[in-house]
Amino acid sequence: MKKRSSPLLNAPYMLWCLLFVLVPMGMVVFYAFSDRQGGFTLEIFRALTATAEKRASLAHVFGYSMLYALAATAICLLLAYPLAYFMAHSGRSAQRNLMLLIMVPMWMNFLICTYSWRTILNDNGVINSLLGWLHLPAVRMLFTPGAVILGMVYNFLPYMALPIFTVMQKLSPSLVEAAQDLGATGFGVLRKVTLPMSLPGIASGITMVFVPSVSTFYISQKLGGSKTMLIGDLIEMQFLTAYDYNTGAALSLILMLLIVLCMMVMKRFSDGSEEGAFVV
Repeated sequence: MKKRSSPLLNAPYMLWCLLFVLVPMGMVVFYAFSDRQGGFTLEIFRALTATAEKRASLAHVFGYSMLYALAATAICLLLAYPLAYFMAHSGRSAQRNLMLLIMVPMWMNFLICTYSWRTILNDNGVINSLLGWLHLPAVRMLFTPGAVILGMVYNFLPYMALPIFTVMQKLSPSLVEAAQDLGATGFGVLRKVTLPMSLPGIASGITMVFVPSVSTFYISQKLGGSKTMLIGDLIEMQFLTAYDYNTGAALSLILMLLIVLCMMVMKRFSDGSEEGAFVV
């Protein structure tokens, strides 16, 4: 009876994946390997790397996109892990309050949250006004790489904290007690029990932060200005400004392959580090 009902239960999910995952990805692949008349061609990829200047420009855009995304992901991990650890070891009431504080920014519009940072980081914004009141020199913050990374961290930090907290919350207290009985200190328990056991949450959080960070374009446009050109900006420009869907699809396909490669490397390291997790 269960086997007969299983396909019916999975049908909505499979239909959703087909319409909103497989079909769009198929369209990206089709446009990437076709010309404006719909014929198969590799000319788009050749054109992207036709000259040394184009190769250098493309490498610059992809390189900075990866660098910004890695920086934002690392900062999110450094901030989210202690927060998740504190939440997992707090009482129910404290967990609910902290969870509410994390979730509230996610309830607000992403565009509004990002644009509000312009008011804070502007030359006449809140921070510089406070510095002026303290008779300190103003600091140029808006339209800088730091502002872009700050916007990424602010918007994507909950996606790092929540998976780690979920995994930590499910850890059995008996594992900690066993490690303590074997002579492990508080730091030893964290390093040899809690950290290895929370690796699935870390891996999930890294994925959920790195992927939108490397492909974002709104954050870089509003907080980085015209000086910051990331791969998301370049793809958005091809689709919405140049109306060159083929080049935009080719760049999107290259970005997808790079993301998949990064995720495979990360998964390889995370799988290897799980070995010996209980060695005290």
